Amino acid sequence: MREVTPKKIREMKGREKITMVTAYDYPSALLADKAGIDVVFVGDSLGMVVYGDENTLNVSMEQMVFHTRAVAKAVKRALVLADMPFGSYEVSVEEGIKNAVRLIQAGADAVKIEGGADHEKLVRKLVRMGIPVMGHTGLTPQRYLRLGGYRLMGETEEEIEEILRDAKALERAGAFAVVLEFTLADVAKLVTEEVSIPTIGIGSGPWVDGQVLVWHDLLGVYENVPPFVKKYADLASIIRLALESYREDVKTGKFPGREHYWEFLDKDDFRRKAQKALQRIGDKPTE
Repeated sequence: MREVTPKKIREMKGREKITMVTAYDYPSALLADKAGIDVVFVGDSLGMVVYGDENTLNVSMEQMVFHTRAVAKAVKRALVLADMPFGSYEVSVEEGIKNAVRLIQAGADAVKIEGGADHEKLVRKLVRMGIPVMGHTGLTPQRYLRLGGYRLMGETEEEIEEILRDAKALERAGAFAVVLEFTLADVAKLVTEEVSIPTIGIGSGPWVDGQVLVWHDLLGVYENVPPFVKKYADLASIIRLALESYREDVKTGKFPGREHYWEFLDKDDFRRKAQKALQRIGDKPTE
């Protein structure tokens, strides 16, 4: 068992801020874990930042299982959280259970489900089975078509009520935490005060129990990022410069340098071996 568990995350509420970041492959997860991140999250955002899709709706269970397995191999300390992709749990509770089991068997410690009150029964059953669940309300990207796009949530009385209802339903069903995405900070603060489980914000202000960001956004891999993101690096420029330098060195013959390759010290020995190899090969076709 990894050091950071769902129980530990729940106990961090009001005591210590929770850090969460997405990762979709072995090297990224390895770095996130070594950096002391609490939750390494295999998000369905991989559809956009890894596969170049315009939204998360095309991400499949096969993709989620594949990436979860790679991340789980790298992480020794943090909690590994895997997203339930669109269509993997909406049809029936039974379908949701089956797909959650697949992610746990791939190495996840917990699963995340978008929505709250609509999936209270599924969350309750998963928790009773021993599968920890993190919920997600506010802006739910899998429902962006119904919401009218990726927009700030919580501006109306109805939206505030829905966000509160979702969070309380998740708490009641046994979820160990809930993500609040792109909600007005006042709403996120209200929800945080109203539920006993941790709230993890993304674009929802400082008055939550933790924060989550997408790997590619916070590291500046892409030029365009959501307005709520803080770039902690500009990897796009660093990587591009490195690739340009590599190209130039190859074109001009600077790479590989003498320190990057090995050769026979005894050239006569090499010539003898090469001559014998050439004689054995002759002009015989390979089979």
